[in-house]
Amino acid sequence: MGTEDNRLTLAATLLERADLRYTPAGIPALDCTLRHQSMQPEAGGERNVECDLHAVAFGDVARRLSGFPAGSALRCEGFLARRYRTGHAVALHITRFTNEENRHATSHR
Repeated sequence: MGTEDNRLTLAATLLERADLRYTPAGIPALDCTLRHQSMQPEAGGERNVECDLHAVAFGDVARRLSGFPAGSALRCEGFLARRYRTGHAVALHITRFTNEENRHATSHR
């Protein structure tokens, strides 16, 4: 399986953002909650989609994302993984984001 098998792009509002923290290895990390709202085609009709998703960013992406306040409109790209190693809930690991208010791209590669 390649990386293209687990990629997600999500237009969202930054609902909540924790303070920037550091992993035991000294890597910047940021936990946040994203809110997505849209209309999606489904079974010949339209479905109103509203959901909140936990997300996390590391490194330069975490550092840059920590500068955005709650309520910021973002387009986030990344992959899904378990939120906790032994849990079942998923989180979006943000590897790139764009601030939709001024189209400022931020990525970590």
